[in-house]
Amino acid sequence: MKLAKTVYRPRPRQLDLDVHYAVPLIGLPSPEQFSRWVAAALRNGPRLAQIGLRVVDEAEGRELNHGYRGKDAATNVLSFALNEGEDCPADLPLFGDIVLCAPVVAREAAEQGKTLHAHYAHLTVHGVLHLCGHDHEDDSEAEAMEALETVILARLGYDNPYAESAD
Repeated sequence: MKLAKTVYRPRPRQLDLDVHYAVPLIGLPSPEQFSRWVAAALRNGPRLAQIGLRVVDEAEGRELNHGYRGKDAATNVLSFALNEGEDCPADLPLFGDIVLCAPVVAREAAEQGKTLHAHYAHLTVHGVLHLCGHDHEDDSEAEAMEALETVILARLGYDNPYAESAD
């Protein structure tokens, strides 16, 4: 008896990324760069993702962080998942928004001795992983998320964002 050969053909991945800038574009990553970073973070995740990414000023970043997290200061990245799932289940579409606060990102990059684009890449990947259900509320979750971020960023050609910089 001859068995039928089964060929696995994964469905193509589809990313709908809408990038908005509420700040001057000078020195900021392009929509194509953001798209590359988001796609890398979703490499083993859902086949369909619709994500809004907004780069904001400090006032808007502070207002959002206060309104959604009760913290009266701007933060580097906020993620708003419309449908959160453990490890981005491949059978469900991913919908959500990511907000990056340009002045905070720039300040942190300078303080940490990183290039601006490397820091944006890291925070974009970090935000996407939050949309996928990853978190860092306890040490084991934080270690797992940091390890995943490090692998994704290495594939993109960036250094480990958690490595201590040589002063």
